Amino acid sequence: MEKNNFMDQVIAESRPLPDQPAWIRTFAQVISYVFHPLFLPSYVTAYLLFIHPYAFAGMAEKQKIFTLASVFFSTGFLPAFAVLLMRALGFVQSFQLRTQKERIIPYVAAITFYFWIWYVFHNLQDIPEYFVKFLLGTFLAVCGAWLFNIRYKISMHATGVGGLITFFLLLAFSQREETALFVAIAFFIAGLVCTARFLVSDHTSKEIYSGLIVGVLFQLIAVWL
Repeated sequence: MEKNNFMDQVIAESRPLPDQPAWIRTFAQVISYVFHPLFLPSYVTAYLLFIHPYAFAGMAEKQKIFTLASVFFSTGFLPAFAVLLMRALGFVQSFQLRTQKERIIPYVAAITFYFWIWYVFHNLQDIPEYFVKFLLGTFLAVCGAWLFNIRYKISMHATGVGGLITFFLLLAFSQREETALFVAIAFFIAGLVCTARFLVSDHTSKEIYSGLIVGVLFQLIAVWL
């Protein structure tokens, strides 16, 4: 029993190996940037606006672009600008936010911006309910990650892709449109991102798996609400 407990602890606290080939680490860094959690809400919004056949079918092209820009501004640009400002003022030491302490204020900023964009779309007419619930789920996931950060530093990337796969699964189960391809793509992206974080971050397995669970759980909570 003691041996099993020891092995479980070793697995939970295992960290990425530092001796990976340079090209693998470079590829993992690119994946981490392309699928950064601040970009994922914009990717989902772009899918619903320009690929999904019915989500925003009656919306004019200019209005679609404005909608995507609004989501990116609140969920991508403003949180990133807040971190940039904190870095300039010396509140954080790096843009990677490597410590729990460095993540506190950026989380609070992100919570504010994510709540605002959900609140705006929640009060607009002719917005698909599943899109509003997705925005609510992303807001709740950031809140959950902030609370977990009190105990340990969970992976924000894993939280993001956890919400991504849950959204596409829920969409597949609730609609008749062919979405199996996009569910598969979401799982593929989640696998790439989590593997990349194992390779180029200092996250433990526990921190990455916890992030996935938080992302999945709060998207489900948003639907139940």
